[in-house]
Amino acid sequence: MDHRLLLAPLALLLACGTSDEAPKSEPTPVAAGEAKPGETSQPSRTADAANAGMSPAQPGLLTEAQFAALHQLSGEAAPPAKGTSVTIGDTTAYLSLPEGATGPVPAVIVIHEWWGLNGHIKHWTDRLAAAGYAALAVDLYGGTVATTPDDAMMAMKGVDEALAGETLALAHAFLTSDPRVQAPRTGVIGWCFGGGWSLRAALTNAELDAAVLYYGRIPEDLSGLASLQAPVLGVFGERDAGIPISTVRDFETAATEAGKSVTVHIYDADHAFANPSSARYAADAADDAWGKTRDFLAENLKR
Repeated sequence: MDHRLLLAPLALLLACGTSDEAPKSEPTPVAAGEAKPGETSQPSRTADAANAGMSPAQPGLLTEAQFAALHQLSGEAAPPAKGTSVTIGDTTAYLSLPEGATGPVPAVIVIHEWWGLNGHIKHWTDRLAAAGYAALAVDLYGGTVATTPDDAMMAMKGVDEALAGETLALAHAFLTSDPRVQAPRTGVIGWCFGGGWSLRAALTNAELDAAVLYYGRIPEDLSGLASLQAPVLGVFGERDAGIPISTVRDFETAATEAGKSVTVHIYDADHAFANPSSARYAADAADDAWGKTRDFLAENLKR
């Protein structure tokens, strides 16, 4: 199912699950605002977020506990990394290049989900390199790689937005200037937390040529519309408890009226369905989404 909609920036969005740690069991998905077993019902959306313990990524929709419950971990280890570490400003990033390629090469900035820049994100970066892109995975957590929901939540809350924005700008500059890359066209991709930053990068950097957002919350604020220049691809799961699909559909008209190039694919799947390390991984939907992502990037970056 495809829809057209406008997406606006948020610093903190949902995160997809990746880790080498296996869960004891997978809890039943919790609908937004619905209490889990053993919990009392949550306050309404007008309640004070601090008192309600709301997730910073989903204010008014999910508590931190409900938000964390969306991230189920499998025991699957990531394949060995094929790239190399590089320095971007004061942070370390992961660069993966197409085999035998020399600049100029189209490039993609890769933004991790809430666990941080771990082996699974590096593997996604290697997949992009295998598809013909110079892929650079940034680290917005300053070296932290979380292995528990508590650590991931703390790392996400601790992100310095100004510093994160600067890191993304430096990553783009690296890809356009490094002699191994010299990218003539650039894109950005992110999952959940990273998806929000992917969109923010597109809204603040008019030189980007494409942006991909995997299951990030649709914000209500459309103030960033005017600055959106790059085409955007959004991927969502219809059974994602943290992202009401009605909200996605509500923005379809706004996107059309705004004349922005934003395409959304909605799958019969849960949150984090496209990540093999997630207990909610759905191979068929993930493969289809990856195929559409590859087509989208090729259309916008390889011309």
